[in-house]
Amino acid sequence: MFQKVLLAYDGSEHAKRAAQLAQAIALKFGAELRVVTAFNPISRLLGNPALEQAIQRETTQANTSAEEIAAELRAAGLDPHIEVLEGPPADAVLRVAETRQSDLIVMGSRGLGNAAALFLGSVSHKVLQSAECPVLIVK
Repeated sequence: MFQKVLLAYDGSEHAKRAAQLAQAIALKFGAELRVVTAFNPISRLLGNPALEQAIQRETTQANTSAEEIAAELRAAGLDPHIEVLEGPPADAVLRVAETRQSDLIVMGSRGLGNAAALFLGSVSHKVLQSAECPVLIVK
């Protein structure tokens, strides 16, 4: 049923639960699993070298988070692909899902961000409203 599963991951507790479910789905269906982590754009007004340092810091943090969950997925017998992107997280998830032709997006209902919609986090809400494929939101 599912051949390409995308896990939107930010290291939050909701994302960790989503990772467990994405793992189970990928194992059950023999699906490819892709972990996408994105961080908000960094203002270009910082100028160099502060801009480069900020991008490096955010990239390192996002890579560390993605690698931690990827290690757990590998231990379960999966071979996840990892993509770390700079940009609005919802847009990054949607872009990767479309580009990689994902047939399921799995994500937590709330992430690490401060902005939130009434019941869902703003990222999960936007992905749910805009995705071309099914979206599984995990509490």
